[in-house]
This record gives sequence, structure tokens and C-alpha cells, in this order.
Amino acid sequence: MGWDIDWPAPAKLNLCLLITGRRDDGFHRLQTAFQIVDLCDQVHFSELPAGQFSLSGGIRSISPDQDLCMKAARLLYQRCLPELGAAITLQKNIPAGAGLGGGSSDAATTLLALNYLWQTGLKREELAGIGLELGADVPLFVLGQSAWGEELGERLTPVKWPRRWFLVVNPGVSISTREIFSTPELTRNSTPITIRSFLKNGAGNDCESTVRGRYGEVDDALAWLSRFGRSQLTGTGACVFASFERRQDAAAVQAEVPDKWSHWLVRGLDSSPMSDSLENLGICGT
Repeated sequence: MGWDIDWPAPAKLNLCLLITGRRDDGFHRLQTAFQIVDLCDQVHFSELPAGQFSLSGGIRSISPDQDLCMKAARLLYQRCLPELGAAITLQKNIPAGAGLGGGSSDAATTLLALNYLWQTGLKREELAGIGLELGADVPLFVLGQSAWGEELGERLTPVKWPRRWFLVVNPGVSISTREIFSTPELTRNSTPITIRSFLKNGAGNDCESTVRGRYGEVDDALAWLSRFGRSQLTGTGACVFASFERRQDAAAVQAEVPDKWSHWLVRGLDSSPMSDSLENLGICGT
């Protein structure tokens, strides 16, 4: 049934992030290019009696009850009332507060895996709706394809971005998305663009100047990486990245990264490794 396997939860990069306005509910309207990459957390599930849940291996600063995996499991349970609970074990490889979507991806993997393991039979669109209650990035990972995101980021158009390798550098700080989006100096009036325009001309990240001004570590990492090409912030940070057409070029720059920063050489993916895991189990288009 799949209880004996580890399920992948991939990271994402924001190849651009534009803030085009504010909604009546106070949330920001966004445009962003989501690129799924092959850096993954791993999530393992074991059977527990109905209604019982546990979590181990999560982020120490977050209590199990507040972890998005636990929240995802309980939301799905409340929706479907299966005859089992779940013990969740997280192997964290994606840092928190880094702009890589690790918590959202863990939650999405939890929804997809337990939907299969509990045989609840929900479609991906239904799971994405549950995921949106947990965070705007969760639907991306539930639907499992790199995409152009609009509105809160949940209105998704799947796109196969040009093949790239990415060097991701972590300056070693954790940044709250809420903090950055509440700052008065944040740009909130960018002109909307099209996918075609982004592919032709590119676009920036409206959060970058705010983050650089508030976090010197991020500013230092962006300045260092810019020596080798265009450097960018992903999400609200803290991670920064540069893209390369050839793996060997990215690896050459990776060899120069100062020891004080952790870093990863990752590959851009059209579809999520979680989708591949489901397809290997014969679950297509769930």
C-alpha cells in the first residue's frame, strides 16, 4: 500500500515575484514563476488508530500541532473520516524561512500520500483546495507542476520553463514572509506582465530590495553570487540563486561558495517527484 516508502516533498524557486496590488481582504496580488527543483524533504507515514496523529523530525522551533504536515493530516481526516490515523516522520533537507517552500511542500505531500494510503479518493483539485487553507504555495505542490502563479499564487498555469541548473545559496538566516509583506517600503504596484513577456524579457523580485535592506547576510550573498551572473532572491528569502544552462558551469561556481554558507546544486523539473511516486504506484491524474 505504500506505508513502507518515503515520499518526496520538493523545493521550489520563484524565478520572479511581482506584487501587482492589494485585495480588499488585505492580501497581496502576485505574479510569480514557480520552478520545482530536485532538492527534497522526505516524509514517511506509519499507521495509527483512527483519529490519532504524531509527528517526529520536524523543525524544532515549531510545535507538532503547528506544523503544516500535522495540520494537513488533520484537515484531510476531518474531511474524509478514514479508519486510520498516521504517524508522520519528517527528514528535513529544505531549510525553514528560506523561500524554498519546504513547509508547504511537506503539507502537500502529506495530503497526496494520505489520500492514497487512506484510500479517500479525493481528486487533486479537491486536495489543492484543502491545501489552500494551509498556505498559498500548497496548491502548487499538490498539483505537482512548475507553473505561472497569479492572485495569491494559487491560480496556476502549468509551464515548462527552459531547462536550467540552479546554484542555491543559503545565507543562514530565517525570514518571515509575513514580516516582509507587512513592511511599508515594499513595492506593491508593479505592472502585471504575461508569461510570454516573462519568457522574453525576464522579471525581478519585488521583495528583494526590502530583504536586502533588512538582512545584511542576504545582501552579502546576492552581491557575491552576482560576480558569476545574475543573482536573485527566491520568495521572500533567505535563499538566493543563479541559473545556468550547463551543470558543469554551476558546479564550477559552487566550488567557490564560501564555507560560511550552505548551498545546493539543483535541477529544474517540469513535474514534482511526488507526482512521479504516485504514477509509479499506478495513480495517475489523482
